[in-house]
Amino acid sequence: MHRFGDEQFAPANGIELCYQEMGDPDGEPLLLVMGLATQMIAWSEDFCGLLAERGFRVVRFDNRDIGRSTKIRAAGVPNLLEMAVGRRGSAPYLLRDMAADTFGLMDHLGIDSAHLVGASMGGMIVQQCAIEEPRRVRSLTSIMSTTGSRRVGHPSYRTFGLLLSKPPREREAMIERVVKTFKVIGSPGYPFEEERVREIAGLSYDRGHSEAGVARQLHAITASGDRTPKLRQLDVPALVIHGKNDVLVNPSGGRATAKAIPGARLKMVEGMGHDLPRALWPEFVDQIAANAARAPKTAAAAAA
Repeated sequence: MHRFGDEQFAPANGIELCYQEMGDPDGEPLLLVMGLATQMIAWSEDFCGLLAERGFRVVRFDNRDIGRSTKIRAAGVPNLLEMAVGRRGSAPYLLRDMAADTFGLMDHLGIDSAHLVGASMGGMIVQQCAIEEPRRVRSLTSIMSTTGSRRVGHPSYRTFGLLLSKPPREREAMIERVVKTFKVIGSPGYPFEEERVREIAGLSYDRGHSEAGVARQLHAITASGDRTPKLRQLDVPALVIHGKNDVLVNPSGGRATAKAIPGARLKMVEGMGHDLPRALWPEFVDQIAANAARAPKTAAAAAA
């Protein structure tokens, strides 16, 4: 069974990112990019192992402002109104900066181009990567994400209380809040793995959770604008996966993403919410591997 190596640190785009690797060092590189307020450990080691079994060199990492990667503390806490309206001038960084972080990690690892898989905000980041430097993206998988258009992907009203409520500071209270959140946004068609959610929440608290950092990430999302016109110009094998029961990012976000990217494959999943149910992992891995296989072999070989 494949397991991750030790946590390591990479200089990337002027900051430092915490990352781990798994699988064949000579395999096709595949980077996993996580979402808002979520650390790399939310990419389950067993899920990553299934990808490694397909021959990929799997890399997961903490985005800036989360986990053990650099916190942009000097930027302070965003103003709620400016964050809500997406005022770009006051955002300390944008999704394109987080895309540059991803490329910086690839540079450190000697990876010229890679398959990119992103969940939620991570899907937005990998979309931005393909927009900024298309030659470095062999294939793109955007999971439970959206285009940045304010017309699609809205959270449902019942999630607003969870998003806007003041988070607790104590460890146990934080864990309870995460459990409560995933009972609302998780997949109604699949078993709720409460013990796994508790374990990841506790580990995340211990590794380094920053509420101000989460607010800065959210401001990056709201201030980055609509990617749709640039997504229409992409020429990359793209897969879009979205749950039909997602209450945090409405399924319209996934449909709009697939519609915008030429030739994208869309997989709408019955019973799936805003998480990655264990029962779906083999299907997701099949889909990701099939999408990766669509990448031009000559380009991939030249980039390796």
